[in-house]
Amino acid sequence: MSGHSHAKNVKRIKEADAKKRSKIFSKISRLILVAVREGGPNPEINSKLRLAIEMARQFNMPKENIERAIKRAVGEREGEKLEEICLEALGPGGVAIIIEGITDNKRRTLNEIKQILSENQGKLVAEGGVKWMFEKKGCICVNSKEPPNNQKNKEDLELIAIEAGAQDLYWEKDILEIYTEIKDLEKVKKELENRGIKVESATLDWVPKERIKVDENTKKNCEKLFFALDENDAVQEIYSNLKL
Repeated sequence: MSGHSHAKNVKRIKEADAKKRSKIFSKISRLILVAVREGGPNPEINSKLRLAIEMARQFNMPKENIERAIKRAVGEREGEKLEEICLEALGPGGVAIIIEGITDNKRRTLNEIKQILSENQGKLVAEGGVKWMFEKKGCICVNSKEPPNNQKNKEDLELIAIEAGAQDLYWEKDILEIYTEIKDLEKVKKELENRGIKVESATLDWVPKERIKVDENTKKNCEKLFFALDENDAVQEIYSNLKL
C-alpha cells in the first residue's frame, strides 16, 4: 500500500496471491476500525471512513469484510486498542520518507521500523525533520492506458483535470496524479467521473514539494526499503520524495 504509486499498487495487489491480499485486507480493516471509532459508522458524514471504504473497493475487498470491520468497530467498547502513528525517516541517498501506520503496540512497531530502516540504509529522524518537504493533499490517480481513458491523449486528460478543479498535476509514466485541496477531493473525483474519466484511486497523501533524482542503484535500494516497510503489518502508507 505504499503511497508513491497508488494505481500501480492497485493493479499489483489485485494480481497478488491470496496470502498477500489477505494481508492487505487486514490493513484496510484496521483503517476502517480507526475511522469508525473516530467519526462513526456513516460514510456519508465520516469522510475518513468513506475514503477507507473506497480503498477497500479499489483492492476488491469483499463487501462482507467491509461490513464486518464496521460492525466490529461499532460493537467493541473495550478490547484491541489501535492508534495511528506517523514517522519520519531518511532512506538511501537522503530520500525523505513519511511512514503512516496503525498499531496496537506503538513501542513494538517503532522498534520494528527502526530495525527495517537500519537494515536498509535508512534512519528515523525527529518529528518535523522531513515533513516540511511535503504537503497533505488530495490525490487522484488516473491510468491513461486504461479504457475509457485511453481514448484521450495526455494533453486532453490534463485539460479535463484542470477544468475539474485540479490544483496540480504530475505524470508518473502512464499514471496521471491529480492533486487537489483536501476539501475538494470528492468534488474533483465526481467531476472527473462525470466527464467520462475512470479514476483508479482517490486518497489523502503526503505529496513532496520537490522530487529528487537518484542513481539506479540508490533507487533499487529505496524500493527494497519500501518493500520491507510495506511487509510490516502496522504500516499503512509510505510516502517519499523519490523521483521514479
